[in-house]
Amino acid sequence: MANIYVTREIPEGGLKLLREKFGEFEMNTEDRVLSRAELLEKVRGRDAVLSLLTDTIDAEVFDAAGPQCKIFSNYAVGFNNIDLAAASERGIMVTNTPGVLTEATADLAIALMFACARSIVEADEFMRGGKFQGWGPMMFLGQEVTGQTLGIVGAGRIGYNVALKMAKGFGMKILYVDMSQQEELERETGARRVELDELLRESDFVSLHVTLNPSTEHMINAEKLALMKPTAILVNTARGPVVDEKALVEALQQKKIFAAGLDVFENEPAMAPGLAELKNAIVVPHIASATMWTRTQMAEIAARNLISALEGRTPEFLVNAEQLGKA
Repeated sequence: MANIYVTREIPEGGLKLLREKFGEFEMNTEDRVLSRAELLEKVRGRDAVLSLLTDTIDAEVFDAAGPQCKIFSNYAVGFNNIDLAAASERGIMVTNTPGVLTEATADLAIALMFACARSIVEADEFMRGGKFQGWGPMMFLGQEVTGQTLGIVGAGRIGYNVALKMAKGFGMKILYVDMSQQEELERETGARRVELDELLRESDFVSLHVTLNPSTEHMINAEKLALMKPTAILVNTARGPVVDEKALVEALQQKKIFAAGLDVFENEPAMAPGLAELKNAIVVPHIASATMWTRTQMAEIAARNLISALEGRTPEFLVNAEQLGKA
């Protein structure tokens, strides 16, 4: 019987696949992230580990798991929590759960755009607090969405999906930044590829969809925020450290931009000092993929990745395939 550990409970669809294939396995059933010491202890001697984005998986963790460990199956599309080089050096496969998060994440980015543009959260609190005394012509004046310019930073699956929905549904003009030209995006939406500075200067909404790496960390800093319109809205559903959160707080405090909608944070789960008090920031706790369908699909993909590895097959979503010579 395979010796498997799941670092936190995931939707039943994935757990059912593991049970059907391997019988019993051990799982952290507490609704919390394991401490470092607990993680090192729990992965010891495992054949496979199903990990979460909130787990820091590095050389020490791989060594604790041992030389017989075949795979760390990450329950996330991102894998910046895992040291790929250290995994590859030890012959350990690392997998992720891409594709199925696209629609849900794009939809949340769009929801944050509208919520910021129309001060939905602040207006809701105002109403619930009994402050509404009747309609007024200057009450909660927001920003237009339809027909405005949307800047997409990172035009992969999710960025493309956001652009398509907003161009087709709300007539938005699309600018985008990407490492390569996205001809399909341009054909479908009339999008124009530009440099980041131009995108920030021209966009009414900026939506971030890049992976986290040394070149994207603090991509949006004080200098870049200063380029944006005072009426502009920034949305981040990518990774927290893409934005210099301290600089963003200052920009929002000084009304250099109109608002920001954040699903991810630089030092998650903590927020930068002052962010929680800002009325022109909408902050949600990393829920971009939090639909029942999406999270279940993620669980099933993570389980199938793990099963493939233990059965001697190459998992479908192997992110270090090239390093392991399995590309």
